[in-house]
Amino acid sequence: MGKMKKVLALLLTFVLTVSLGACGGSTKEETTKDTAQTDATTQAAAQEETTKTSENYEFKEPVTIKFANYAVLEAGYDKFWNDAKKGFEEKYPDITVEFMTAEYGQMLTQVVTWVGGGEKVDLVLGEASWISTLADAGILMPATEAFPAEYLSQIYPSMMDAMKVDGVPHGIPMYASPFIMLYNKALFEQAGLDPENPPATIDEMLEIAPKLAELKTADGNAVYPFGMTTASVAVSGSCLTSLIYGFDGYTLTDDGELDIDNPGFKQTFEFLKEIDDKGYNPQVSKLKDLRNLFALGQLAMYYDQSWGFNGVRSINPDAIDFVASAAPLAGGQGTGESLIQAHTLMMGNNGEAQVEATKLFIQYLLTEDVLIPYLQNVAPGYPSMMALSEIPGITESPVLAGAIKSLDTARSATNVPAINDFNLELAALAQAVTVNDKDVDQAISDFKTAAEGILSN
Repeated sequence: MGKMKKVLALLLTFVLTVSLGACGGSTKEETTKDTAQTDATTQAAAQEETTKTSENYEFKEPVTIKFANYAVLEAGYDKFWNDAKKGFEEKYPDITVEFMTAEYGQMLTQVVTWVGGGEKVDLVLGEASWISTLADAGILMPATEAFPAEYLSQIYPSMMDAMKVDGVPHGIPMYASPFIMLYNKALFEQAGLDPENPPATIDEMLEIAPKLAELKTADGNAVYPFGMTTASVAVSGSCLTSLIYGFDGYTLTDDGELDIDNPGFKQTFEFLKEIDDKGYNPQVSKLKDLRNLFALGQLAMYYDQSWGFNGVRSINPDAIDFVASAAPLAGGQGTGESLIQAHTLMMGNNGEAQVEATKLFIQYLLTEDVLIPYLQNVAPGYPSMMALSEIPGITESPVLAGAIKSLDTARSATNVPAINDFNLELAALAQAVTVNDKDVDQAISDFKTAAEGILSN
């Protein structure tokens, strides 16, 4: 099927419910670690060489990059993107960046519509979970065709894994975050705990939880020791998947088949039942509910992605004074693995000049001077370039520093068309063993039946 026919076919059948971070899945392969990481000097030299390749390209006429970017409509993000456009165009006066925009929830559909109608799209900002849809429609250029291996080797392997379709990366991660544990140092101190020594395992967390549960806020509200979202929204399934990974559990095979007959999966829901029975976790909370409790000093620890702290800070700007991060907890036979989600730059292939100009823009965005202020001041996240994670802007960030090693063990998702419905079923399973007090084995059996029906459709 030709590219245009694939796009048009997709338009006829495409219905999407999008939720930030709403992706789940697993691979039984351990996350590939970069056993031969080049040092910062070598990485910088490789990046310089790659940049020279594009900078030496001779543009015979002015080029306009058409950039599909939902964030230019969002307060707090728009300034960064407009400043980035201005700075890039000043550096490369023969290249213009033209924003094509739509609301976040409509952007993926809109990109497919634009291309189906004959509009060229050179670059897309979006979630890693969008890649399979856009690649299947023939819209994306594989990153390995655009960039040399030397440049791609500078990016965290776990982030590049999240870019893959059929083993081939189809995007460049701009920044990313696994689900990490945020905790309140002030509450740790009040409970007589060391704020610089957070728990590393589920057992350690359960050991200190009773001390935190005894605390009250200044106005007499109870303090919850640990928060895990279980509300009926797709992102809850993503967060639960991270907890499953931390127990060395699995949910889906690489081929998208159900894969829950493993100890870690069952142990996850036994744990959720235990903390619910003890009143440690606020029932059926959304992430925004947990962020609110954390901001108000009513929650000692919870799982979130790093940029979720923006929601905390919007409620209580002083939260920056007590927040700290830690790697996800290790349970069972796990080592604290987590699900990674990346904000991604995806390239079209609209001719040599367009590709070279777009490469220059991507490289510009991933430089320290451009990206680090964004991660510090706009959206806390981990830069995709390994060398940038070693600079003070990241290593001294209270939101990022404590969990930075989690990037080495993070897993990517198996993306299937029914992933949102699958994640909702994971949330329903969590509610079954907590709110409904259902036997864990029976609840898992019921989940298996429902999930297999979803995945087979």
